[in-house]
Amino acid sequence: MFDIFKNRLEITGKLSTVTALRISAGRSTEPIGADLPVIKDALEQPLIPGSSFKGALRSRLESFLRGIDISLAEDPASFTSPTRNQIIKKLKEDYQDDAILTDKLLNETDLISHLFGSPWIASKFQVRDLTVDVDTWFGQYQERDGVAIDRDTETAAEGKLYNFQVVPSGTNFNLKIVVENAENWELGLLMIGLHQFESEQIPLGGGRSRGLGVVSLTIDQMQWFETKGDSRKLLTYLQNQVMKNMNDYQYCEEEMEILKQGWTEALILHLRNFISSNSTISAKTE
Repeated sequence: MFDIFKNRLEITGKLSTVTALRISAGRSTEPIGADLPVIKDALEQPLIPGSSFKGALRSRLESFLRGIDISLAEDPASFTSPTRNQIIKKLKEDYQDDAILTDKLLNETDLISHLFGSPWIASKFQVRDLTVDVDTWFGQYQERDGVAIDRDTETAAEGKLYNFQVVPSGTNFNLKIVVENAENWELGLLMIGLHQFESEQIPLGGGRSRGLGVVSLTIDQMQWFETKGDSRKLLTYLQNQVMKNMNDYQYCEEEMEILKQGWTEALILHLRNFISSNSTISAKTE
């Protein structure tokens, strides 16, 4: 499904910390400083790994899909089970034609993995590491104290006092997402997930039970291109990329909403067809 270029979606925006953010780099071995520092880049500036954003996004979408049908989002632990490995191995042995093998593998793949990937299918989109907007960061971190509680005495456990760093609220990070060769319903799934970030419903990092990690997404720009099987359109697109003339592929806010609505409707239709198909199969087996 990746051997022929079909479409590309590029999203850029800002992720703002509504409350302080802590994505830990692990326990520090330094003699001074915070016990639990946050992840930083080479310039000692705060950084949100793309994997943290993508993991939180996948987790939220998995919970939605499992609410519809548990088979739509399998437990990732099952991906490496001996039974699943044997199924994938046998498919690769039985089907040498790449197109047929791809179809068979997709039939063995839950819905969420079509977009996010699995051990046998590559992800269709990437999230770059989110770098800090230096205009919104004053160059320092906040340090907070924490303590482990003795469950028997319900008091602070002896010798368990620690401190940890957080990135202050009001700090912005630059977000860039690139999606290639996605189906309309897969883009709809992504739009629903991103809306969860836009509405502050997906927290990031640690300390979430304490109120840390609340973030808000603002999409600034959406760049969309699809070939629709027209080789001339693709040639023009490639030329415009080299010439950095991409204005024709930029969508204004109103146009973005139309795209989002179309993709979301494609997802809902896809899920309704899945439910209808499963209901028909169940009725026949009863």
